[in-house]
Amino acid sequence: MSIGDIIYIIVAILFSIMTFAIVRGNFQRKFDEDGNRIDKN
Repeated sequence: MSIGDIIYIIVAILFSIMTFAIVRGNFQRKFDEDGNRIDKN
């Protein structure tokens, strides 16, 4: 494997982790501490 391949794999892993963190944060913001949805009253 060349240096470019290693960098590409590291960037792909970082991108997937960041995407997962953003989606998880957006999902958690829709709920309060009791697990009830905030946008539905």
